[in-house]
Order: sequence, then C-alpha cells, then structure tokens
Amino acid sequence: MNVSGSYNLWLVSLSVFIAVTAAYTSFSFASRITSTSGKVRLLWLGGGAVAMGAGIWSMHFIGMLAYRMSFPVHYDVRITVLSLLMAILVSGFALRMTSLPRIGPASLLVAGTLMGLGIGAMHYTGMMAMKMPMSIRYDPFLVFLSILIAVSASTAALWVVSTLRSDKAIADLPKKFLSALIMGAAISGMHYTGMAAARFPLKMSGTSLQNSSDAWLAVTIGLASFMILAIGLILSLVDSHLATRTAGLVGSLKAANEKLHYLALHDGLTRLPNRTLLEDRVDQAVRHARSGDGTFSVFFLDVDRFKPINDSLGHSTGDKVLQQMASRLSAAVGPEDTVARIGGDEFVIVFPEKKDPGKVHEIARRIRDCVAESMEVDGQSLSVTTSIGISLFPHDGTTFRTLLANADSAMYYAKSKGPGQIQFYSGEMNDSAALRIEMENDLRRGIEKEEFVLYYQPKVSLATGEVESVEALVRWNHPEKGILPPHYFIPRAEETGLIIPLGRWIMDRACREAVIWHQAGFPRLRVAVNLSALQFINQDLVREILTALERSGLSPECLELEITESLLMQDPDAAMRTLSGIREKGVHVAIDDFGTGYSSFSYLKKFPLDRLKIDRSFITDICDNPNDAAIVRTIITLGHNLNLKVIAEGVESQAQLEMLKTMECDAYQGFYNSRPLPPGELAERLKEMRILKTPLPDEDTT
Repeated sequence: MNVSGSYNLWLVSLSVFIAVTAAYTSFSFASRITSTSGKVRLLWLGGGAVAMGAGIWSMHFIGMLAYRMSFPVHYDVRITVLSLLMAILVSGFALRMTSLPRIGPASLLVAGTLMGLGIGAMHYTGMMAMKMPMSIRYDPFLVFLSILIAVSASTAALWVVSTLRSDKAIADLPKKFLSALIMGAAISGMHYTGMAAARFPLKMSGTSLQNSSDAWLAVTIGLASFMILAIGLILSLVDSHLATRTAGLVGSLKAANEKLHYLALHDGLTRLPNRTLLEDRVDQAVRHARSGDGTFSVFFLDVDRFKPINDSLGHSTGDKVLQQMASRLSAAVGPEDTVARIGGDEFVIVFPEKKDPGKVHEIARRIRDCVAESMEVDGQSLSVTTSIGISLFPHDGTTFRTLLANADSAMYYAKSKGPGQIQFYSGEMNDSAALRIEMENDLRRGIEKEEFVLYYQPKVSLATGEVESVEALVRWNHPEKGILPPHYFIPRAEETGLIIPLGRWIMDRACREAVIWHQAGFPRLRVAVNLSALQFINQDLVREILTALERSGLSPECLELEITESLLMQDPDAAMRTLSGIREKGVHVAIDDFGTGYSSFSYLKKFPLDRLKIDRSFITDICDNPNDAAIVRTIITLGHNLNLKVIAEGVESQAQLEMLKTMECDAYQGFYNSRPLPPGELAERLKEMRILKTPLPDEDTT
C-alpha cells in the first residue's frame, strides 16, 4: 500500500513562478555573457550560474515541500547542498553553451541532452535528501518521461536563448516573456512528472506528523531565490542599459570622429576637398608620375570680379554662386580628377593622367565655357567668368607648393589680360607674382598705419574765376619709396578688395579737412571724392557716407562724389537706387571721365546727377583736333540740356581755357590753374585765389 499526499496549490504556484523567473533571468544573463569578454564575461558566467541554478533548485525544493504527506519528512543537508551544486553546475553549462558564437543542430541536441540529464540528476538527488520512515520507489515510465521532458525542455531553452542573443531580440520583451513562460512550464512539468513517479509504501502508521513550518520554509526559500534572481536580473538590465548607452556613445563618438575627419578634409560650403586633401592628392599624383615617368597638370581658377557680386548682392548670393560653380566643375571632370576649393573664390583642379599641352588647353577652354554659362541664383540670372592658370609636372615644379604657386602666378597673369583668360605658367611670372604679394602686404600695412595722404586740385568757374570745389586725390607716402601716385597702387587695391577700407579712409579724411577749410574762412568750399566700382556697389555705401559726414560735421551739400559712366552702365537699375539714396541726403554727384565709355542717354537723363566731367583725353588736343573739339562741344550741349554743369579736366594752357569759354563750359581743373597740392599748400593757394563764398546757383541753401 502506498501513501498518498496532496499539493499545496499556493506553493505549487510559487514554484512555477520561480521557474518562470529563473528562465527569464537566464535569457538576460545569456545576453550579457555573449556581449562581454575576458574577466567580465567570466564574472557574468559565474554569477549567472549561481542565480539560475539557485532558481531551478528552489523551484524543485519548493515543489517537494508543496507535496504534503501524513508522516514527518526531513532533509539531509549534505545531499540537499549537493543537489544545489548540481543545479548551479548544470546552469553554468547551459549558459556556457549559449555563449558560443554558433550552436549547430547536433551541438544543440547534445547540449540539451546533457543539460536535461543534469536537471534530472539534480531532481532525483534532491529526492534522495528526503528522510522519512520508508524508501521511495519510482515508476520507470514516469521517470523516463520526466527525463525526456527535462531533455526536451533544456534543448528548447537552449534554442530559444540562442535566438534571443541579438540586442534587437533581447529587447523584444513579449517574445522573451512568452519564451520564459514556456521554459518555466517545461521545467515545472519535468519536476511534477518526476514527483508523480515517486511511490511512498506504508511501513508504519500514525497520525500526520507533517511539520507545519514546511510552508514557511518553502516561502522563505522561494523569497530568497526570488531575491537572488531579481538582483541578478536587475544587475543584468542595468548593465545592459549601460552597455547600450556606452555602445550608443561609442557609435556617436565614431560618427562624430568620422564627421570631423570629413570636415577636416573638405570645404564646408561646397563639400569639395580642401587644401589639406588637395595636397595629399597632388602628392599621390607626384608619386604615380615619378614611378611611370609621367606628367600631370594643375589648374588654378579664380572667379573674375567675384567681390562685386558678393558685396552688391550679399554673401548669401555669393555663397550660392560658389556652390553652383563647384557643381559645374565637378561635373566637368572625370572621377579620377580632383576639384578642390582652397579659399574664397579660388578653386584648384588636378588632372593626374598624362595629357599633352594641346589637350590640357582644350580641357581648360571647356571648363571656362562651362562656368560662363548663365546661372539662376535667387531668381536672378547671373553670368560669371573664370581666369585659369596652369602648371605642369615636372616642368613647372615637382612639389605641391611649387606647382600650386606657379599655377597661381599663371592665373594672375591671365587675369591681367582680361576676364576669362587661360595661361600656362612660365618662369618670368614669378617676379610679377612676388611683386603682387609684396604690394598687397604693403597696402594692408599702409592702410593700418594710415600712410596715405590726400592732395587736392581746385575746380575753377570759367564764368567768375572763383574756386568752386577741390578734388581729393590720394597719394601713398610709402616709408621706403616715398610719395607714390594712384596708378601705382589703386589697381591692386581694387583687385584685392582693399579699396573698400582705403576708400572709407579717403572719405573720412576729405570730410574732416574740408571742415578745417570752412573754419579757416572758406565756408562754401566743396570737396569731391572719387568712388571705385567696389565702393559704389557696397551695400553700406550710404551709411558710410553719412557716418563720415556726422564724424566731421560737414554739410552734405559740401560733399561731391565722382563716379565713372561705365560703372553706372553695368547695372543701371541698381545704380539708380544707389544714386537716389545719395542725392536724398543732399550729397552732389558727378560723372567722371565722361565720353570714354558707352553711355545710354535714355538712362543718363534719368540719373539724379549734378555734373559731367569731360575726360582729359578730349581736352589735350581740343585746339588742334576738330573732332575732339566737336566732341567737347557736344558733351557741353548735352550736359546743359540735361540741366547739368559741365567741368573740363586736364586743362594745361590758356588756349584750351579760351576755347572752353567760347563753348560755354562751366568750370575746369588742371595744371594751368594748379597741380594737386597737399592740404597745407592748398590752404596757402586758396588765400591767393578767389574763393566762392556764396552759394552756387544750383545749390539749395535751405
């Protein structure tokens, strides 16, 4: 006769809960083991084995405590501890298998079988620890079934864990929890099948001696196991979170480093290679050419008159022009060629393949024509040209610096011949390039140290002989070369854009010195200042004029600005807006060098102007050349019909002066009256001459 017993459903539920928790925790430990290495991996393997083994063992032990019988049951401590160690060992084996890089079907079956046998051994060893009045007998079929369940459950668990090893799968909580439920149910099924296999034959009778503290013992073991599993799970989740954050930070740092590396080698505006990457490409081309006794070419490109575009239309438009030019240059070359932007509006192209000079020149023409095609920028149609200088390896240099410098020299030589020119390098260009660099550096220093001075030439009324105004003419008081005339430095100042700060200084100084003459007794003396093209298209021109007037205290009607007609005709609509803004402030405007360029009279009559200045080239031969005389007479008539005063410049003789009087010219200036004088000498000269001290007929004195 066998003794029958019953299960405490609360403890059964607790055992199943522990089994599910142990399965869920094992998945988390498996992911940490596979994602770590070295000593950290061994720590996770050891800790995981203890936590998982304790959880499985607790499930079995609580399951045995849940079975209530009518006789006393005690447990052998040594055998119980042995079963616990077996559970830990089996768990360690399982976690070790799941941490392998790859588990094949055969390996999975062998590992599952060994793990199932280990769990079975742990279970039946735990049963051996029970001390009671009779010996336990087992149903062979149920024992076999329990082992089969253990093997099947272990194999399934190993397979599930292997499929959940990726970070994405581990993060799939529903799938992970469902797998834990299945695995926990399988472990519980194995245990309770094994318990069903046990037979307890009756050897003695008596009343129930079941210790009522067994339930408390089960609960205590369950809570302890659950806490171990919970702590292990929390540590695993925290470590996984930290690992994920670390991986994210590492990924972000890697991406940032890659971006920084890219930015360090590429231009931020056009995304083309910059000077650093260009140097590397040229060095590669040098090594390749030397190994094969070859040659290659370097193009240096500069956008012609880019600064006026930048200053008149704004830097945003200028940037878009450069971006479109970069796209055109990239599309015009092959994949093996390098297009780089090395600063401002300067581009360099390296053609590493060997080509004869005729082919190189043909490529340069194609690139020039490609750039010259009209482009749409912010709704405006713009056309730009580029000057191209070319150097060849090894004829023009064998290093990056030499090849680039010589291509740069060739480009400047091409630019000096006009826009859109192409020039191969020759040795004579180095001298002019060195002079340009020296001139630019001297100009910058001269502007900073105010080495410039203003000379003034009077403008005299032909009707009254009175001085109406004086024209400010800049000179450079060079510390080594002495007084230098404008033609020596003005072209370079315009080319480099230094004419903007220089023109600002001229405007400010002329206004200040005019005020000094007013205070000295010449209150109506007007000062005329020439504007360059870059100054005229400068968006801040009107503001700079007003600033100069405010600083000096000069009245606006005592300032006159001289502008060339060719400058007005470049963009008549923009010129109209600028001139209107200037005239609204009361400043006078004159057209300088009139007759030397192409003018549209339909536009000219609309411009808010005050005076026309006849270029000196027409005055020089006015007495001997009837054509020049006819041109001067026509200009004077035209000016008067447009209600403009006409001034002749370059008058050097009494005969010229008398002829201008007969043509009813309004005023003149030139060496016949006075050469340009520094401020001190001009003051003395003005004392000797009749100075206009009343308002001019065309001036508004209100």
